[in-house]
Amino acid sequence: MATKKFKKIVLAYSGGLDTSIIIPWLKENYDDPEIIAVSVDVGQGTELDGLEEKALKTGASKLYIEDLKDEFVNDFIFPTLKAGAVYEGEYLLGTSFARPLIAKRMVEIARAEGADAICHGATGKGNDQVRFELTFKAFAPDMAIIAPWRIWDIKSREEEIDYAEAHNIPLKINRETNYSKDKNLWHLSHEGLDLEDPANEPQYQKEGFLELGVAPEVAPDKATYVTIGFEKGIPTTLNGEKLGGVQMIEKLNEIGGANGIGLADIVENRLVGMKSRGVYETPGGTILYKAHAVLETLCLDRETHHYKELVAHKFADLVYFGQWYTPLREALSAFVDSTQENVTGEVKLKLYKGNVMNAGVTSPYSLYDEEIATFDAEDVYNQKDAEGFINLFGLSMKVKAMLDLKNKNK
Repeated sequence: MATKKFKKIVLAYSGGLDTSIIIPWLKENYDDPEIIAVSVDVGQGTELDGLEEKALKTGASKLYIEDLKDEFVNDFIFPTLKAGAVYEGEYLLGTSFARPLIAKRMVEIARAEGADAICHGATGKGNDQVRFELTFKAFAPDMAIIAPWRIWDIKSREEEIDYAEAHNIPLKINRETNYSKDKNLWHLSHEGLDLEDPANEPQYQKEGFLELGVAPEVAPDKATYVTIGFEKGIPTTLNGEKLGGVQMIEKLNEIGGANGIGLADIVENRLVGMKSRGVYETPGGTILYKAHAVLETLCLDRETHHYKELVAHKFADLVYFGQWYTPLREALSAFVDSTQENVTGEVKLKLYKGNVMNAGVTSPYSLYDEEIATFDAEDVYNQKDAEGFINLFGLSMKVKAMLDLKNKNK
């Protein structure tokens, strides 16, 4: 199958089904090259356990495990949170912004190791191939890229399992629970099996399906309150305790998960043109997005707030499409940062059976003036001024209506 020989290949390695079989496949098809596996820790937790032994047993010469959780949060999650970016109104971009970080570190390792090719296990149908390869092109335009799913004879996950069993590769899945999953600090995604039919309701209460939380039906009957403090758009305190970004998300995942927060069942438009159905768990992220949005209602003026919503839409597209390392994304982040200068304060939220509700917000930079907004008697706002404002604001509509009336009466 392969026509070109490589001496050393760096592989994005998760230890899951795809990358587990890629190591022996690369060695079989590229004249036994050295395989260097790279696993970037962005919060997969126990999924990293035993990876080194597995990688070496299946043919890798070494495994890098890179802990980049802090970079993931501070350089990717929080900038996206500050932007308020949500893809197609629901997806909080958990997989999308992890891939550029992973790919950039792979390039750095490939350079250090003197590799002549770099490989990923993303399918030819998905978004991740684009996210990986755009980053490879941004930092290593001269590096050869191998994408097995686009060239091998394997056509399905069933055939992948067959290949793994034939090569004595141990798997943590079976044919009945073979969901395609992606987990990191921010979220967990589920695709495949019964979820491929959008008519099927996700079985949230099925044992082993949800990993970050519980179904809303079995969440506590008593509400949980959390108070999140922000400084310039970045969450810094939880219930009065100062926390780093990783700790903040971990704790909110626990609290949110226990209350059935952050479940999303989405049919989304992939970059490659097809629609796909996924179920996402994003408990802590859902809480943070709500809190940040509530605080912005207090701290941003109308024109900035409305324009920032337009920017958020474009920002989400860039992240989803793998265009993190682009001049436009960087420029939009600069704009977003300028809007966050006064997004400082505290937001209290009520969590109850899958719902996140505003329970109070304060800020030293609040633009809300109770004296102006009140329905009670006050001396600040002269209501008679509204008459002239309306006359001018509606002048063009009045002129058009008068012309229509004149023409109608001819």
